[in-house]
Amino acid sequence: MVTEHASAPAANTAAQPDQSSLICYFQGGYVRLGEARIPLMTHAFLYGTAVFEGIRAYWNPEEKQLYGLRIKEHIVRLRNSSKIMLMADVPSVEEFTEIVKQVLRRNRFQEDAYCRPSVYKSTEAIGVKLHGLAHEFYVLAVPMGDYIDTEKGIPAGTVSWRRTSDTSIPSRSKITGSYVNPAFSKSEAMLNGFDEAIVLTADGHVSEGSAENLFMIRDGVLVTPQVSDDILEGITRAGIMEIAGYLRIPVRERQIDRSELYIADEVFLCGTGAQVSPVSSVDHRAVGDGRVGPISRQISKTYFDAVRGRLDAFRHWVTPIYTSE
Repeated sequence: MVTEHASAPAANTAAQPDQSSLICYFQGGYVRLGEARIPLMTHAFLYGTAVFEGIRAYWNPEEKQLYGLRIKEHIVRLRNSSKIMLMADVPSVEEFTEIVKQVLRRNRFQEDAYCRPSVYKSTEAIGVKLHGLAHEFYVLAVPMGDYIDTEKGIPAGTVSWRRTSDTSIPSRSKITGSYVNPAFSKSEAMLNGFDEAIVLTADGHVSEGSAENLFMIRDGVLVTPQVSDDILEGITRAGIMEIAGYLRIPVRERQIDRSELYIADEVFLCGTGAQVSPVSSVDHRAVGDGRVGPISRQISKTYFDAVRGRLDAFRHWVTPIYTSE
């Protein structure tokens, strides 16, 4: 029997449970992750016809509080992605948000975590289409620390694969099947000796990383590709621009040429998983002096203070998961 825990968990020195013991929401109830199964014929499994979100939750050890980061914004985007995929009948923002909070709460995390809500085509059928299929949703959560090195900077390289265009698979929707494109890009970059990919649009402009938005700094101005350059309309991206306003750093959204990255003062990637990840080199060319630049470092520090609930100016970003006794 799964019981609900509303208050912050007491200190626990026992070994962390394996993932199968974690609690998720599946088929209308809270069950252990190891018990959540879908049939092999599930349409989403066969064809990638599902949408998802990645939501971070950050542990604040001083307050003994877990903070969910911008949960409602992620749920709004999930519902928009569902609509694009002809899955409009999904829980309300309020209902979905409460389920996310419950999953995080029931797992009693005392560390940073990652939550994935997803809506998927649940009909068991062979046949490529979107209409006339049933859909379900689930929410799972797992512990997750840093996804990319956020301190030293990472070497990145442009790749031969191009970002899928809005007329192929809409990048503004987090469609599971579309992530084969980032997988091709990431593997090409890593097999060529880089840590991360920089993906271009079909016409050769900078789009984003394999699964992160991109910013560069030139002459004190923060520059990022515009949403029409086949990027995900990133929630972290929007947050970085909000931080830039807080720090009085000017921001421009415009097309970026690949060669501009070679002469940029600073470059960093951002996203739910990547957080804020400075780039030390692009295509074997050092960015600036090859170290994390001052603006990237300032933005990163502000971001990590904000997500742990330490800045009053950004308290609207975070939702406390554990309630008082």
